Amino acid sequence: MTDAEARASIPLAEGRWLWRRLYVFVVSLALWRMLASVIDRAPAEAMARIASGLMGLLALTLVLYLVAPTAQQLIALLASLRFRVAAGGGR
Repeated sequence: MTDAEARASIPLAEGRWLWRRLYVFVVSLALWRMLASVIDRAPAEAMARIASGLMGLLALTLVLYLVAPTAQQLIALLASLRFRVAAGGGR
């Protein structure tokens, strides 16, 4: 294996990871502020339901953030699927 082949086989870091994380943090902060204002205006008897919903939302967010593939991984998956379909004769 040549040096160029070895470098080509190493997966590269996502090109725009800083912007993706910055976007996630800014959107999360904005949604958190909006949610805080909704909670402040909610009646006391609705708090248990709101807390339960927030815990579910937090769990979903964590799972998606930790497990969901990056854009690069999705593009590579689509490219390999397209190659398999073309190689398989459209089956």
